[in-house]
Amino acid sequence: MGFVLSVLYFITYYLTSPVLFGPLAVFRVELILAILLLFVSLFKLAGSFAFRTPQSLALIGLCLAGSLSVLFGAHWAWGAVLALPGFVPYGLAYFLVCLHCDSKKKLQFIVLMLLFVCLFVIVHGYIDLHHGITEGGSLQPDISESDTPDLWNVEHPYLYSMGNGTGQSLYRLRGLGFLNDPNDFGQFLVCVVPLVFIFWRTKRTLQNLAFVILPVCALLYGAFLTHSRGALLALLAMAILALRRRIGTLPALLLAGGLFAAAMALNFTGGRDISAEAGADRTELWSTGLQLLKSHPLFGVGLGNIADYTEAHHTAHNSVVVCAAELGMVGLYFWCLFLFSSFRDALALASPVKVNETEPMLSDESPFPLETDGIEAEGKAEINHLGRLLVLSFTGFLVAGWFLSRAYVMTYFLLGGMVEVVFEMALQKGLIGPRLRLDRVLLYTCGLAISLVLVVYLMLRVSNLMH
Repeated sequence: MGFVLSVLYFITYYLTSPVLFGPLAVFRVELILAILLLFVSLFKLAGSFAFRTPQSLALIGLCLAGSLSVLFGAHWAWGAVLALPGFVPYGLAYFLVCLHCDSKKKLQFIVLMLLFVCLFVIVHGYIDLHHGITEGGSLQPDISESDTPDLWNVEHPYLYSMGNGTGQSLYRLRGLGFLNDPNDFGQFLVCVVPLVFIFWRTKRTLQNLAFVILPVCALLYGAFLTHSRGALLALLAMAILALRRRIGTLPALLLAGGLFAAAMALNFTGGRDISAEAGADRTELWSTGLQLLKSHPLFGVGLGNIADYTEAHHTAHNSVVVCAAELGMVGLYFWCLFLFSSFRDALALASPVKVNETEPMLSDESPFPLETDGIEAEGKAEINHLGRLLVLSFTGFLVAGWFLSRAYVMTYFLLGGMVEVVFEMALQKGLIGPRLRLDRVLLYTCGLAISLVLVVYLMLRVSNLMH
């Protein structure tokens, strides 16, 4: 029951309560689900590994950092109290996966849920695109020309209308809720693409075509409809990472360059350039974010307050900068603690050296390492396969997130939960060594947090020199 409620909670979060429950949404169905889940999950807490992971400490730290940022940054005591539950939905996602997703079949069901969300939005956006817009890119005759772009965006929830810088209208696919920005939905799509390969089966061509290749093509088409430059860069980064093991680093880079040229020729970005000049507005916002960190180094300017300090009330469009500016180095430290712990464990799962059981490697028919029928009956090859998929998914999230202000979203914490579920399965079967000691994790996290800020600073310096 807990797993079914968890999946329903995730779908409600991604597609929003009004879409799923219609008029019943006024009864705060998502809150009712959360309360039921908390009650059901109490019986699983005693024997769970979730609280033994560094991620649990990171989530507690993020909650406290969010509250303290409002108290010291915004000087609002009651706001600090209100901010305490701000990270609860995200932390709940991590714990729900750890508590209720205890088999490979359940992991597959989580991926199926994510795929359903993507396809739901893509289909609705495609229908909206071909019924609300003429072939020439203008509004249909039944839509008044006096309608403002904002009104049009409200009436077309799965499309976002904007100019592409050349005087033409650009209609971009988007989701609902926190995915209502095309870039956010693009990030979500690229995260799901590698996870779909969890359904790959050796020597089952028709099954792979139906359950892997076709869904991945649909996801890539959805990413194209978002016209997100960050999504394109994330896809290329994942392609390089996946292909370098098979064809080498240099050929992978050359192939990625060819894919980039093809994507630009196909107008993937909607006519918008990917260059230092095109991103000048974003780097200016990054600079503002670092200035805010300099003036509020410990607790930042307050959760959700960075837009109050920027021109036109824009956010920084960089997850690291947003986290550092809003929550200070304290909040960034805990955000990096979750990142380091999850990504390090995913890399360990993907490493043939770290996973210590020796088994014959499976065939190379898939673009990713293959799997067979279940983690319960498998060993090294299966764990490596799942680990690589999660590494690729995390890579897509992080590369796209470098150009987005989405440091605290459910997908980030859900992926972390999936990593730890697979790690715990491998650990129980003796296929992998224990998690890194907490004192070393805390030390390495400190270096990661400082390094990320330095990378942003160096990128700004290089950008200034280029101008």
